[in-house]
Amino acid sequence: MTQAKPFTPAKLICGMISGREEYFRIGEERLVECFGPIDFRSPVFSFATTDYYEKEMGPALKRGFLSFERLVPPDGLSAIKLQTNALEGEVRAAAAADYRVVNLDPGILTSSALIMATTKNFAHRVPLSGGIYAHLELLFVKTGVKTLDWTYPDFRSRHYWRFFLDVRKSYLDRIRGIPPP
Repeated sequence: MTQAKPFTPAKLICGMISGREEYFRIGEERLVECFGPIDFRSPVFSFATTDYYEKEMGPALKRGFLSFERLVPPDGLSAIKLQTNALEGEVRAAAAADYRVVNLDPGILTSSALIMATTKNFAHRVPLSGGIYAHLELLFVKTGVKTLDWTYPDFRSRHYWRFFLDVRKSYLDRIRGIPPP
C-alpha cells in the first residue's frame, strides 16, 4: 500500500487589480497583516487584455503581483481565497466606495506550476472547498513557461513570466536549502 506524503509547502502569490495606486497600497497593507512580509513585487502592468472587470471597477485598470516570504500549505488555498475576498470588502469600506476598488487573486507557486484560486467553476477547474476552485494557470518546464488552452490572456505575457520565474527560482533555492543572496 502506498502511503500519502505531506505536501511540499508552496509559495503564496497574490495578483492585485485596481484603477488607483492608493488601493494597491491599502490592499498590500491588508495582505501583509494576514500573510506576512513580501519578498517580491512585480511591476504594475496595464490590464488591457480584457474588459471583464471594467463594469464593476472602472476603466484604466492595472495589475501587479506580490510574493510572500512565508510558505503555505497548498491545501490551504481555498481558505486564503476566502480571506482575500473578505479583504477586498475591507479595502472597499476603507475607501468608502460603493463598488469593488481592488481585486485580490491569490495563488500558489510550486516547482512545476502556478495555480490560482477562483470562485468561478468551469470544466478544467478543480473544486477545493468553500466554493473555491483551483485554476491551473501556468506550467514551469525546462525551457521556461508553458501556457495551457485556458490560461488567461494576460498570463500569457512574458512580462508576467519574468516575475513568476524569479519567484520560482527563489522558491526552489529555499526548498533546496540554499540561503538567499
